[in-house]
Amino acid sequence: MEKTVVELFAGVGGFRCGLNNVVINNNKVIEKGNWHFLWANQWEPATKTQEAYDCYIKRFGKDNVSNIDIFKVNKEEIPTHTLLVGGFPCQDYSVAKTLASSKGIEGKKGVLWWAINEVLKVKKPPFVLLENVDRILISPAKQRGRDFGIILRSFLDNGYAVEWRVINAAEYGHPQKRRRTYIFAYHKSTNYYKKMKNKKLENIVLKNGLFVKQFPIIKDVLNDNKASITKDNYKDLLEVSNNFTTQFYNAGIMLNGKIYTAKVTPINEKIKPLKDIIENKEVASKYFLSEEKLQKFKILKGSKSIPRIKPNGEKYFYSEGSMPYPDNLEAPARTMLTSEGGISRSTHIVEDFITKKIRLLTPLECERINEFPDNWTNTGMSDKKRNFMMGNALVVGVVKKIGQELEKIIEMEN
Repeated sequence: MEKTVVELFAGVGGFRCGLNNVVINNNKVIEKGNWHFLWANQWEPATKTQEAYDCYIKRFGKDNVSNIDIFKVNKEEIPTHTLLVGGFPCQDYSVAKTLASSKGIEGKKGVLWWAINEVLKVKKPPFVLLENVDRILISPAKQRGRDFGIILRSFLDNGYAVEWRVINAAEYGHPQKRRRTYIFAYHKSTNYYKKMKNKKLENIVLKNGLFVKQFPIIKDVLNDNKASITKDNYKDLLEVSNNFTTQFYNAGIMLNGKIYTAKVTPINEKIKPLKDIIENKEVASKYFLSEEKLQKFKILKGSKSIPRIKPNGEKYFYSEGSMPYPDNLEAPARTMLTSEGGISRSTHIVEDFITKKIRLLTPLECERINEFPDNWTNTGMSDKKRNFMMGNALVVGVVKKIGQELEKIIEMEN
């Protein structure tokens, strides 16, 4: 089995950087890893400019990189591959019957999960690695667990088992407190599936699965839950969408429609603090804050209790706790958002290494927080757009660790 990859929703190439341990040397991109990327798709529907795509092809070249709506791609034309990867958004995954006939079901229009599902149906890659926000496990609020249940049932219908884990990168020695759900699926035709199907579901989560090898946990679970999503319980995706609900925890497995999920505690590694990330040389004056902006940040990051009125006329207080001002250089960065660099509560502000004055992070520092090579997004984008890209990106080092375990699994397929 070859180590071939197709990358959906590629962004600026976080999965590729992680799997192939990418570095820049003398402005040349060097892929040190063993993964061969056959095809990638990156298309941003909300804007005419395509900066993420432009960055991707600037770093990796134009060959076999698509810049059209993934729903318009003929899935038969996607190369046959071993590993499908992608970071897809958390949306409303609800399902409805088709209007054309009562025999079929369809997903909500424009929801990117259904493009992934179509690739699974047509190409059936042996392995799949996806990334999403942690709230995917509990959405929507009125039917907890429904959306992730739809995803699990989609995988089941296509012949896959699924392991998942919510990983806070900072707890495993990475420089950002970024919690993301990583989803690893494997087809029933693989040796890995055949090996796992003979194990207790609890043991896959706690001892034998992919994630626990690279992201160790304390053996005692805080809570756990079992559920089923088989055709005996829900005849199709529409029934899952209408009726399924369960408590998903931060680790779990679905195999043959049986679900085991547990709340697990990481064995923390040595932290990587912000002081190891920020530049130790002179920084451009545009990143330093005026006295007026400093005061705005002080208010934004301070504790507050604001009286408000609900639509029904009921009065209440909206409360927020205080945040570090400036950010603590002895701790990892907080979760970086797409608004990084603007005047907002979530924006990082740090004490400059040389001047000791308060300033914003530079785009290079934002890249380091996600463990991209220095100046990865310095491809003609504005600072604002570079920060936006990093707010959307994943932590490259987490993918690198998962990739190391994946290589072992694929070698066992041979």
